Amino acid sequence: MAEILLSLTIIGVVAAITLPSLTGNINERTWNTQRKALYARFSQAMALMPSLAGYGTINDNTDTTAETFITNGLSKVLKINNICDNEHLEDCGLPAKINPQGAGSAIEFPLDLYSLNANFSGFYWGETLSYSLHNTVAAGFKTANGESIAAFYNPDCIAIKSFFHEHGAVDCIAKKMCVNFIYDLNGSKGPNTIGKDMGWITVFNSIDPVVVAPLPATSNIRWRATLDEVSDRCRKVDDETRLPNAYEMSSIMFNNKFINIDSEDITDFWTSSRDEQDLSKNITVRLGQFALNRVARDQEHAIRCIKR
Repeated sequence: MAEILLSLTIIGVVAAITLPSLTGNINERTWNTQRKALYARFSQAMALMPSLAGYGTINDNTDTTAETFITNGLSKVLKINNICDNEHLEDCGLPAKINPQGAGSAIEFPLDLYSLNANFSGFYWGETLSYSLHNTVAAGFKTANGESIAAFYNPDCIAIKSFFHEHGAVDCIAKKMCVNFIYDLNGSKGPNTIGKDMGWITVFNSIDPVVVAPLPATSNIRWRATLDEVSDRCRKVDDETRLPNAYEMSSIMFNNKFINIDSEDITDFWTSSRDEQDLSKNITVRLGQFALNRVARDQEHAIRCIKR
């Protein structure tokens, strides 16, 4: 009897040690599968919309853009069960606070475009870059599959095939951003953490939209290197990790408050997107300015790898 009790005790201790790890791995796989399925549904839905711009109205007293975009546009191509204004996002299962990826204190759930990222309010750089997006309020909805989602909408988004002005000057990728969704895969349940049950999807171009849902690596790589070196670094992480393209890196910049990008000594981040006019160069995205730059591939810049 003593030997049986000792064996059961040992089994109990081992189970207590290993069970949390096994449960965590199962949750990670489940969230990853749900994330990919959600991305596929949104990609199909956006392709069915004739245009992503122009929904709702904005004046001194009224902002109906995001809610109208969901009601009159998105709900026509995606199964939606419930729609909430920005004062009642929790009624759609969205949390009051978001835990950022990695370490860091919980962040208040943003309620409008500027609280998502203050740099949407505009930036002026010489005579080449000038923009300012309306500070539209967010709206929430719940899908038929149970995901809780908030939409941050830019009704004036444009559709330009090129990343740059025709005369070669840098352009601002923010002007092409039509809507940025923050999703929670399991509604009001925890852990409400970016990279686990929460993340984002960004849609660019008002016509023929580009939909991206980058899952950033856990931390910055705080060194600068050439393009070949950083590409190799991302590939060595695992089979699903890669260098983001210009749209994906821009999406990361829009949502950088959720992933603890440290801007003290990092400004430009490499992308895998080639310069359309000079294939010897690639595009970098500048933190805080949303500016795209043409850069020689032997220059040294920072990276943020992403999962496929």
